[in-house]
Amino acid sequence: MKADPDYELVLACQREAPGALEGDFRRLYDRFKDRVYNVCYRITGNTTDALDASQETFGILFRRIGEFRFQSRFSSWVYRIAVNASIDLKRRASARRLASLDAVRDSAAPESGRFDVHDDTIEMPSQTASRRELEQEIQRAINRLSDKLRSITVLRYNRNLSYEEIGEALEISIGTVKSRLSRAHEALDRELTPVLDKHYLG
Repeated sequence: MKADPDYELVLACQREAPGALEGDFRRLYDRFKDRVYNVCYRITGNTTDALDASQETFGILFRRIGEFRFQSRFSSWVYRIAVNASIDLKRRASARRLASLDAVRDSAAPESGRFDVHDDTIEMPSQTASRRELEQEIQRAINRLSDKLRSITVLRYNRNLSYEEIGEALEISIGTVKSRLSRAHEALDRELTPVLDKHYLG
């Protein structure tokens, strides 16, 4: 395993008593806050649940950071917590309410990845609406994946993790990573091919 870039900062946090978000804990939070939110957003599908899952992730992380022994990359452990927190929250939410309108209202997230549609040029209103519609369709397709396939898709294409890093984060073999990604590709192809044809071919 490569040297962990978070090693020194994590050690510094482990030497401190968990408490207020300051000092080394603040630095760790600042380093991971966007990455954690982005994963939580892509799995939960809306901003409200993503913020709740992010808060839960950091709560767990700071309470349990003393238990981390660098048997995997620290970032893999963080992603594992974020994925599990997002899935748990999503399951609880679906049991008590209908799907939130936020899932189709807001597709913007920090550090966006492959499933975002970028265009920094000036757009006409009709172009902006079309792009937003495509972004929403992509997020809805991701939302319809199973928890396992959604998590692995987000870590691979939104966080750009290697197969090894995904395996560490989800505690599965590389063979399982590849198998789940293949199934996710097939599902997304079925969902998105008609959408992309309509968007680009009219």
